[in-house]
Amino acid sequence: MIEQAKLYLIPSLLGEANPQSSIPPFNIEIIRKLNLFVVENEKSARKFIKLICPEKKQAELEIYILDKNTEGEDLLEIEELLSRNQDIGIISEAGLPAVADPGAKLVEAAQRVNFPVVPLVGPSSILLALMASGMNGQKFAFHGYLPIDKNERKKKLLQLEKESTLHGTAQIFMETPYRNNQLIEDLNKTLASSTLLCVACDLTLPSETVVTKSIKEWKTRKYDFHKRPAIFILQVN
Repeated sequence: MIEQAKLYLIPSLLGEANPQSSIPPFNIEIIRKLNLFVVENEKSARKFIKLICPEKKQAELEIYILDKNTEGEDLLEIEELLSRNQDIGIISEAGLPAVADPGAKLVEAAQRVNFPVVPLVGPSSILLALMASGMNGQKFAFHGYLPIDKNERKKKLLQLEKESTLHGTAQIFMETPYRNNQLIEDLNKTLASSTLLCVACDLTLPSETVVTKSIKEWKTRKYDFHKRPAIFILQVN
């Protein structure tokens, strides 16, 4: 009997982290046996595979791109990989695939056709930030990127603060790294002085920083998170 193929969700590193401290040995064994990959970025995926399994021949890898712009016929081509009865690995640009990540499109297709999906253990910036924040791990919501427009962003922040007030939830979101400092300025201008803000930056890296303070304290605190990958969490105290 032919064993059914599987779709493996393979976590990648959060930056230039030590793979021995972030990637379980079982994941490495899975990567060793795979040659078919669907990735968000080919260059970074090949670099990750080479780092984890330097003995693998890069020329033998079959790699398809699934990013935020993949749609239409390109997306159908990737979904058709599920008909080959061949093990597939999904690798995100950083952290967990299919969580705030375009890999979710292929996972959705796999679930529709009963193609087994296997999530592997690895670093999640969202959960690592929540764990270290001291905020509510029982009730939380992730919102991805906030609006870029200042007025829309202000409305969204006030909405998140209201939701936290009503339900006690930790509200998690992110920003493009080069706009981190501007986001904190907007948070300081918009939120109540007693609202808590956590900034979790460079997670799993030697420069890792996780700080939770009230907005009142952030207004007097020196900080520089420019171009450093970060997760933000607010919660009404």
